[in-house]
Amino acid sequence: MAKRSTQRWVPVLLSLSGAALLWAAWPTSPLTFLIFIAFIPLLRLADTVESTGKYYGYIYLSLFIWNVGTTWWVGNTTVPISGLAANLINTTVMSVPLLGYYRSRKRLGTTAGYFALIVYWITFEYVHLNWEFSWPWLSLGNAFAMYPSWIQWYEYTGASGGTLWVLLCNISIYHTWQLRDWKTAWKPAAIIIIPLLLSSLIQYTFKTPEGPSKEVVIVQPNIDPYDKFAESYAAAARQLDKLLELSKQKTDSQTAYIIWPETALFTNGVWENNLATEGGTQSIHYFLQQYPKAAIISGAITLKRYDKLDEMPYTARIMDENSSYDVFNSAVQIDTSGIVQVYHKYELVPGVEMIPYARYMFFMKYLALDMGGITGGYGRTAGENVLTSTDKRIKVSPAICYESVYGEYVAEHVRMGANLLFIITNDGWWGNTEGHRQHLQYARLRAIETRRWIARSANTGISCIIDPMGRVQQPLPYWKEGVIKGNVTPGYILTFYVKYGDLISKAASAFCILLIIYSFYLRFRQKKIS
Repeated sequence: MAKRSTQRWVPVLLSLSGAALLWAAWPTSPLTFLIFIAFIPLLRLADTVESTGKYYGYIYLSLFIWNVGTTWWVGNTTVPISGLAANLINTTVMSVPLLGYYRSRKRLGTTAGYFALIVYWITFEYVHLNWEFSWPWLSLGNAFAMYPSWIQWYEYTGASGGTLWVLLCNISIYHTWQLRDWKTAWKPAAIIIIPLLLSSLIQYTFKTPEGPSKEVVIVQPNIDPYDKFAESYAAAARQLDKLLELSKQKTDSQTAYIIWPETALFTNGVWENNLATEGGTQSIHYFLQQYPKAAIISGAITLKRYDKLDEMPYTARIMDENSSYDVFNSAVQIDTSGIVQVYHKYELVPGVEMIPYARYMFFMKYLALDMGGITGGYGRTAGENVLTSTDKRIKVSPAICYESVYGEYVAEHVRMGANLLFIITNDGWWGNTEGHRQHLQYARLRAIETRRWIARSANTGISCIIDPMGRVQQPLPYWKEGVIKGNVTPGYILTFYVKYGDLISKAASAFCILLIIYSFYLRFRQKKIS
């Protein structure tokens, strides 16, 4: 009786241990190596739980605890329930590939089941990266962000290569344990060690971009994001004065770029057709007369008007019967040429900056949380793809906040000619939690994938410079006002990943479709026989 009672608790313990391992392995914990065994309890659950419903319950519990443990901070806002909702929704979609693995294992056998797990999980991450409910924060390849020396081969595979590595390691270790044939232990050991050796080789032979470097000044003004959007126009002017005063501390005649964080300018919004003549822009022009080689790249809230309703994008807001307008989370480049270049953020945060698929439920479009200074969702129509220097030699991709988590999106802008990457972000919405620290670590992956220098300006921190090998330089602590000055070198070589994109995810998606078709075929065949 006691033995039966103990066995009843085994699935619960497996579920909890899986959650604990995944949480302990995630940035910014130093226990990253645990990711190589974190899925083993979930694999064991599939072998020991007979009921599909019970299996789903156990994996849901495990994944929910992992989500809450690593991203609980998404609820540390003015609307705490949003965090719980986000964790529940993400757990629900994340459980789909594991449920697919469970069913495939029963129908197709263990080996085919393992293959299905790899295919389903990578496909899930790829879909989760590209649909409007996107939340790629917990993609398995992100787990190695704190240890760039392990993953220099991301320049070929992107972060999906890390996901494949994690799954292969877990499956091979678990399979070896099941066989109890320790003579085959060399297989999981090789799967772990070979990528590490390859990374060391790439790191040893890697040459940083050559050519003239550019001096950048990165400003961290440390302004509470909740306060700055509630301020008057006079207070916004004082904020601009503060940014200019901080910039002046380290700007000199050799400075090429001064970088300010997300939504640093025009927090009440400014019409894009008036940008060049707006008072804040004129103040910046006056400042730049002292440093004619410099350009300021800053986050801003911009507005664009549409005069004909038939040209109105689905994100637009009605002004009157003849016109509408969009609000954009933008990056602007201001220099002495008199031309203001504008880039519009495209990868918007679901529920905060946009309501997913609101174009099909038009009444919901204004339900996005008021966390960007403007109530309702932002626009997604194109602005400039890259911001170009006056001599046309330097092209900057200004990833705004959440966009820096999207490997293929950043790579696409490098293909468009970007030879430097700037990340501008607020990172103060969720307080002094793991959110801003994880966000910084993920930026290191983009440097490796593209082999571009990154300059990162975060309103409340952590601002820094990241070299093409993913190493962080001059980090400014969280919630500290300050300025960084350093040099970055434009890169012109395109990595394999930049050239060809995420081939692993695309291949997995193709195999996923074939597996689903084959599963339907088997089900149809069985019904026909019976």
